[in-house]
Amino acid sequence: MKINIHTRHAALASDFREIAEEKLHSMERFSVVIDRVDVEVTHEPNPHQGKHSHRVVITSHGSGPSLRAEATEFNDLAAFDVAIKSIELQIRKFHEREKDHKRETIRTMPLAD
Repeated sequence: MKINIHTRHAALASDFREIAEEKLHSMERFSVVIDRVDVEVTHEPNPHQGKHSHRVVITSHGSGPSLRAEATEFNDLAAFDVAIKSIELQIRKFHEREKDHKRETIRTMPLAD
């Protein structure tokens, strides 16, 4: 999985890249094919937007489903955490839909001769 991190009007925290890569690579445990993930971090300079001044948008590209999540919080790591939870929920839903839930019951099992 290739991870692209873009910033607009923002300076990232020193450990943001390592934390983001670690959390995004942990989503590979699901059987969903994701080729590339774009993370865009934007800072709103308006002081009236204090608690929602950092915005993170996560978009995935690949042969699997197209996933997108957006979050605004007081810093970039908090916004990333909220957005990654949303992406994880979307991946879980897709993964559960792809599973085979058919189980043989006593009624549907063939009789032995």
